[in-house]
Amino acid sequence: MHNITSSLIGVIQSYGLLSVFVLMTAESALIPIPSEVTMAFAGFLASRGVFNIWEAVLIGALGNLIGSLLAYYLGYRKGELWIRYAINKWGKWFLVSEHDFDKAKKWFEKYGQGVSFGSRMLPIVRTYISLPAGIARMRIDLFSVLTFLGSFIWSGFLAYLGFKLGQNWEAIGPYFRKFQIAIVVVIIFAVAFYIYKHIKRGTFKKSSN
Repeated sequence: MHNITSSLIGVIQSYGLLSVFVLMTAESALIPIPSEVTMAFAGFLASRGVFNIWEAVLIGALGNLIGSLLAYYLGYRKGELWIRYAINKWGKWFLVSEHDFDKAKKWFEKYGQGVSFGSRMLPIVRTYISLPAGIARMRIDLFSVLTFLGSFIWSGFLAYLGFKLGQNWEAIGPYFRKFQIAIVVVIIFAVAFYIYKHIKRGTFKKSSN
């Protein structure tokens, strides 16, 4: 992790916002590059006046969107059987595992299309959630909007912490772990509320009859 962090820092220092876009695109295109490093360091550089923090956040979110659309298109065009075949054959070269794909698929099936938004703030799932969304042929306009909004919030959160923490930006770890736990709790409560409302209206009773 230390070597990865050092490499990412060197790339961002050399190529600026272009590297932020490329790295965030790669993360959402099934290459597990930690956005926590990319956006936190971008926020730190923004605090030093290297570039504007909102430009970095926007570029990061757009990168995530483009990468997610590439993964979505792969799932849409190739289907689940080919995806599993590809992961088993080439996944080790990209640190992609069938277990991680299954985890993202289970989240999508359990929580529905809204997980395209919430998953952008969760580890592992955010990298792979576009595949099951594409396989399920989720409406691409809805997918794009939810993905961009979730990515913008996540990129902004990381960049803000990097901006505020300054040279201590690597201390971001405890912050984003707590934030991710909070997101999981919010999603669970949202799903529970959705089910409760439908039970109260008698939707499930009617459908069962």
